[in-house]
Amino acid sequence: MRQLVTDTLKSLNLYSDEAVELMLGTAAQESAYGKYRRQLGNGPARGIFQMEPRTFLDIVINFLAYKPDLKARIMKLANVDKLDPADLETNDVLATCMCRVHYFRVKEPIPIDLQGWATYWKKHYNTVKGKGTDIEFMSNYKKYVEQ
Repeated sequence: MRQLVTDTLKSLNLYSDEAVELMLGTAAQESAYGKYRRQLGNGPARGIFQMEPRTFLDIVINFLAYKPDLKARIMKLANVDKLDPADLETNDVLATCMCRVHYFRVKEPIPIDLQGWATYWKKHYNTVKGKGTDIEFMSNYKKYVEQ
């Protein structure tokens, strides 16, 4: 997982150590580090970062439409002809790209420590309406990422 995230972020020119750790923690929290590719309970989220189709489409329509170079890099890197949220479940490179772009849209810089990543994930990825907690994020980071 670490190699996938690192290589993908470097290829996108969106790499930082903090971004890698935040994303690894996101995968640990959202999908048990890639174990679950479909949201439990028949929810809409898919892939190793459990992104919902409407979030994916919002990124495509309201962000990538205005960043054609980044969109082209994502499509080439993920080896896709179109950006389709259904591909999140099986295309880990695409899922990684879209998760990174989701965080890239946030104006607030990525923190430098586990507590910060947990809080950042809760605020900007899971949101206040989400069931996850920063405590769970930290626990899952330690369980899956630090093992």
